Amino acid sequence: MMSRGRLLGLSVGPGDAELITVKALRLLRGAPVVAYFVAKAKASKGQGGNAFGVIEEYLRDDQLRLPLVYPVTTEKLAPPLSYEEVIADFYDTAAAQVAAHLDAGRDVAVICEGDAFFFGSYMYLHDRLAERYATEVVPGVCSMLGAAAALGAPLVYRNQSLLVLSGVLSEEELTERLSGAEAAVVMKLGRNFDKVRRVLERLNLAERALYIERATMAEQRSLPLAEVDPMASPYFSLILVPGPRWQG
Repeated sequence: MMSRGRLLGLSVGPGDAELITVKALRLLRGAPVVAYFVAKAKASKGQGGNAFGVIEEYLRDDQLRLPLVYPVTTEKLAPPLSYEEVIADFYDTAAAQVAAHLDAGRDVAVICEGDAFFFGSYMYLHDRLAERYATEVVPGVCSMLGAAAALGAPLVYRNQSLLVLSGVLSEEELTERLSGAEAAVVMKLGRNFDKVRRVLERLNLAERALYIERATMAEQRSLPLAEVDPMASPYFSLILVPGPRWQG
């Protein structure tokens, strides 16, 4: 009986190709199949997406590339379409594509930008497949830590707590959760930027807030919160609100 392949969830870091771990690189190079998530617009142009761009230089010519093509890239769809239903169907299909290779005895390395279990797309395949197949997940440098390093901004001192939020949340919920926060990270900005900035200004957190786009990537850019064009903030941008500096 043919043995099944292993599912490998490989975190590849926030964008700088040198931030992939030694372990993830070893498993990546040893896998016969490399699966990666990519937006439909990029796939139609023959491009591989951000995570694929990180690891492309490390791949062997004989490794099979398996693109998992997102049908949508925004959480706001016109009725009667439901983002949750569309994206759940996509992950079901992607899991079946990966499972076909696993059943054929081939290990599949699913690459994920940042950390696989921190807002990572891989986790949705993991939830669908990990009970059926041998699985190994390799942690990585997540985007908020890459951003903190790029900005030279310590996030939390001593006993401070860190709050991580999605910018997709409503203005009311963002306000409630950020009230009293010692340190915070707001991710998934994009078209949510203006809403998030209003909340930070209302809570008197804007002066501490640091904005950065595409941290650790070649196109990295940071600028004062007040100067950010809300219509030009990309999905791969985030805001750090470091904890008050402790003079130890």
